[in-house]
Amino acid sequence: MKAFAACVTAVAALDCASGFVAPVVTSSFASSSLSRTSARSRAPGVLRMSSAVSTDAKVAALRECKKELAGMIDKTNSHPIMIRLAWHDAGTYNKDSTEGWPRQGGANGSIRFEPEINHGANAGLTTALKLLTPIKKKFEEVGWADLMQLASATAVEVAGGPVIDMKYGRKDAVAPEDCVDEGYLPAGNKPFPDADNAQDHLRNVFYRMGFGDEGIVALSGAHTLGRAFKDRSGEGAESTKFTSGDHIARGDGKAGFGRKGGSSWTEKWLKFDNSYYATVPDEASDPELLKLGTDKSLFDDEGFLPFAQKYRDSEEAFFEDYKKAHKQLAELGVEWEVEGGISI
Repeated sequence: MKAFAACVTAVAALDCASGFVAPVVTSSFASSSLSRTSARSRAPGVLRMSSAVSTDAKVAALRECKKELAGMIDKTNSHPIMIRLAWHDAGTYNKDSTEGWPRQGGANGSIRFEPEINHGANAGLTTALKLLTPIKKKFEEVGWADLMQLASATAVEVAGGPVIDMKYGRKDAVAPEDCVDEGYLPAGNKPFPDADNAQDHLRNVFYRMGFGDEGIVALSGAHTLGRAFKDRSGEGAESTKFTSGDHIARGDGKAGFGRKGGSSWTEKWLKFDNSYYATVPDEASDPELLKLGTDKSLFDDEGFLPFAQKYRDSEEAFFEDYKKAHKQLAELGVEWEVEGGISI
């Protein structure tokens, strides 16, 4: 099944702008050589904040980690793939599941394990894990689930978007058995696995997570960043004038590109703004820009349309609603080390 790509082809197609090539990292990118049984029988610090790590120390580590992430993301132009990784980790959440944490899915870091990282929707995301691994080793106090969601929020901010004021202190999934089954992350174009049209497909996917129409349309705006690649999501062209390597994609006007190719939704596909909502309904927009069935449905469906028009007309309104939806997504299915999480 194609990427978390419905709303983000839904971001599954948000792909890595970076051309970074990292050394091979062994399978699960985790303290994951532990079996589930042995991991769960370890000291409470595996699943809870260790008494040796105070809340103040955790906050300090997260703040320093954010600085490190901002520098790495800016240097590698990896904004899109950091968002995609975090969204694919969180987007497996099923509010109606009776299995409980962590098998109900959500932002628990399970995507770092096989078989989940090898699910078809997650093609290419090992690149993001390789980029994050040196930072994880430097900040051992920061769990994988927190690291992924912090990287995603930082990527939005570094690209010019709003500050995402989410909570931290997520418990990490600890073994491959914690992964959900494949099939939760949908497609951006027909044929849809669960509906005859794009709007019903989007609702099936995001209502399952607890979102309404506003959240669906707001999260779709993350398509302002990134590209779709055929070898990742099955969508997009091999290359366009905006992705061939000479185009300035960053909002600050600096050069920076990484891997060439793919199709972008916007011209400045490393700048977080509301241009996606202006481009999608514009029949005069450049034909090399990507418009999937799920994108077009935002302006075709009477339930989605008011929000899409609102965000097209006001970047401020988009940012306000986007940061709420992003926070909600990043906290789906979470069990906290400290009740209610911690703020940084």
